[in-house]
Amino acid sequence: MATVSVNKKQAYKREGLMCVITGCIEFSSRGNADIVKITGDVTEAIAQAGLRDGTVTVFAPGATGAITTIEYEPGVVQDLQRVLDEIVSPERVWQHNINNGDGNGHSHVRAGLLGPSLTIPFVDGKMTLGRWQEIVFCDLDARPRERKVVVQVMGV
Repeated sequence: MATVSVNKKQAYKREGLMCVITGCIEFSSRGNADIVKITGDVTEAIAQAGLRDGTVTVFAPGATGAITTIEYEPGVVQDLQRVLDEIVSPERVWQHNINNGDGNGHSHVRAGLLGPSLTIPFVDGKMTLGRWQEIVFCDLDARPRERKVVVQVMGV
């Protein structure tokens, strides 16, 4: 079992009535491992909630989208797309495609590997992301789509 220690100079306690606010971000995506930066939209959701401290959860409904963080610059975006093609190639034979004939079996596997959600703490209204860390939605489907991402802000 790990031991958790708290630096008393950095830790503080904020008390109050817990509040939960749920909304969504809507956008168009191009499919085929399109990486869409949504950090600004999540930041705005926290600001609109008016909470000081808590967590924000970002969730991608559906089976062909994912949420993660990356340094959002063209090289990393291209590297992530290339690695997805290498690890989960659309060219492989996918049982999902045989069963359903829709050609996006790789999309479902990619989404399962990356995951549908992310939870980030925020303090004094600001997310605790690293300097270059951005929240991104990965559209892993084989075609363009209209997307909706759920954003839930909880805190005091």
